[in-house]
Amino acid sequence: MWKRDEAVRPASGQPAVSPPPAPVVAGAPSPRPEASHNLEKDIVNIGKSVVIKGELNGSEDLTIEGHVEGTIQLRDHVLTIGPNGRIKAQVFAKAVVVLGEMTGNVTASDKVDIRDNGSVDGDIVAPRVAIAEGAHFRGSVDMQRKGAAAAQPQNVKPAAQPAAPVPQAAQAPQGPVAAGQPMRS
Repeated sequence: MWKRDEAVRPASGQPAVSPPPAPVVAGAPSPRPEASHNLEKDIVNIGKSVVIKGELNGSEDLTIEGHVEGTIQLRDHVLTIGPNGRIKAQVFAKAVVVLGEMTGNVTASDKVDIRDNGSVDGDIVAPRVAIAEGAHFRGSVDMQRKGAAAAQPQNVKPAAQPAAPVPQAAQAPQGPVAAGQPMRS
């Protein structure tokens, strides 16, 4: 059985000498263990035995290996649907990576990536879309540029330009023309 004290002691049987503590400099920030934790990106995993029905909101990256039905909103984060993930939801995220099965519409502000063996049945709205060979997709794709939707007002038709007059000689002949007959000018 492993004991911590035995692992620390040197093999010679003499007591282990710990290094002296680092000197503290006045005014210098002290190293904090939680600072290194903040540098790591938070990622939440939903295991393959988990079933969620309803609305799922978050402010960190999410990997789903289980089943989710409803709505998923991760507006500024990445949603990864793992190989075992089965989603029936409307998805709103910064980026979506599909390795499993997804049914529902996807709206991403950055990118939708359907990987090999991934499946999406639904409409995609994103500025960038990647579909790998071997992936399944059935739906429509709307690749709007970032900010393009905000720049164009909704339900506004462009002003119609008046048609330029066509010269008399360029106009099509009046009346029907039989096949094989020359056109009269």
